[in-house]
Amino acid sequence: MIKQGINGLLLLVVLTALTGFAYPLAMTGLAQAFFPQQARGSFVEQDGKIIGSMLIGQNFSQPGYFQGRPSAAGDDGYDAASSSGTNLGPTSAKLMDAIQGKAIEVRSRNHLADDAVVPADLVTSSASGLDPDISPEGAYLQINRVAEARNLSVDQVRKLVDSEIRYPQFGILGQARVNVLRLNLLLEDIAQ
Repeated sequence: MIKQGINGLLLLVVLTALTGFAYPLAMTGLAQAFFPQQARGSFVEQDGKIIGSMLIGQNFSQPGYFQGRPSAAGDDGYDAASSSGTNLGPTSAKLMDAIQGKAIEVRSRNHLADDAVVPADLVTSSASGLDPDISPEGAYLQINRVAEARNLSVDQVRKLVDSEIRYPQFGILGQARVNVLRLNLLLEDIAQ
């Protein structure tokens, strides 16, 4: 029985070393070698200062910027330390009220009719609360407001959105999406 206990303990130590240390270090090394930008957080720098990450959503509230999905992560949203969704189910009255309130806000902000259809991603948070992307429909809905606020033509802003649409990988994995931070950085480049 003691021999079995020793064998069990040795197996625990070996498996802990392999799965707890060797495997994570190997995967980190491979990620750093083959995908260095993503492995380091896809940070975006301007003038030597980190202004965001392409992997984490941010709050853009000014009319001249595209706005992303609502966030339920943290008190002010987009808090990576408290990443989570709302955990409210489809029968939740609180969720329905929040969605209706967000839809009214999106319509008002974008000068839309009271019955205009608002894409779901502009009124619901993602499971993490940190999604950096919106649907192309969500971006198209905001084009007129952004163009007006920046004194740009609607066609100019539409071409920018069109150029930034990322389609599903291999045509089947994921959904078409637009990275909000990248889109807003490109808008800043146009302004300069």
